[in-house]
Amino acid sequence: MSFVPKVKLFSRKWFYDYTLITIGSFILAVGFVYFITPHRIVPGGVYGVAIVVHYLTQGLFSFWPDGIPIGLFGLILNIPLTWAGIKILGPKFGVKTITGFVLTSVFIDGITMMRPDGDLPLVTDVLLSCVFGGVLIGFGLGLVFKSRATSGGSDIIAMIFAKYTRLPLGRLMIYVDSVIVLIGLAAFQDWAIPLYSWIVIFITGKVIDLTLEGADYNKALFIVSKNHESIRQKILVDLERGGTYLEGKGLFTNDEKQIIFTVVSRRELAILEDYITEIDPDAFITIMDTKEILGEGFQSLRAKKESA
Repeated sequence: MSFVPKVKLFSRKWFYDYTLITIGSFILAVGFVYFITPHRIVPGGVYGVAIVVHYLTQGLFSFWPDGIPIGLFGLILNIPLTWAGIKILGPKFGVKTITGFVLTSVFIDGITMMRPDGDLPLVTDVLLSCVFGGVLIGFGLGLVFKSRATSGGSDIIAMIFAKYTRLPLGRLMIYVDSVIVLIGLAAFQDWAIPLYSWIVIFITGKVIDLTLEGADYNKALFIVSKNHESIRQKILVDLERGGTYLEGKGLFTNDEKQIIFTVVSRRELAILEDYITEIDPDAFITIMDTKEILGEGFQSLRAKKESA
């Protein structure tokens, strides 16, 4: 059975997905060309390997005096990796994934060729380059992932290892990228490179999550209070929010308790905390960050599906 979702050619969804892939690949390429490559940072993935090869081959070929182009070498690595992934894992890597890594390679080499200063960094501060490079790469990858494509490369290697081991995929991806970072250390003999590279990998991962899940400032609350009815009215009437009653029992007293579960904004949280402090200073409140809220009063499941 195919794992690749069927999308009608030239449909709205088709245009949306390929627009995300194109924009994401371009932003990803900009992050590499202007911030990562000039400082020889090796942030994992096939393009991390390509950066190492690019600098090690400088002056070896008359037709590539600056070294093998990063985009071209990344493409050369991605093709057999994708083929191996299809053979071993099945058809999880469709046309969108292939389009993504081809466009990224083209954009990386195209932007590099158009730059008058070649491999010179946009800013000389390495840490600043790591931050902005990681943000751009993470945002670009996040857009690609939103289209239901993958970045290929080291992800496929991790998936293959996950198939034959009991290790989680996320941990294997970290291992694979870390090995590539250490390849950069061995090639350039500079301990600063892996340290900066891990900063980029960390920032990239955080920005990918933010791009996929969005920035949500709502807070989820569990409230245990003897004055739960007053708190209920405050939430429903003043804050105009909903919630859910959960039946509970105290571990120590064994008393029956009514637990309120609700989601509010940060401003509403401050109002609710002040109110609960006034009516029941001994109330027990658990406050949790939320990544995404779907349902009545927030983004609907239908709207999310239509925009995906």
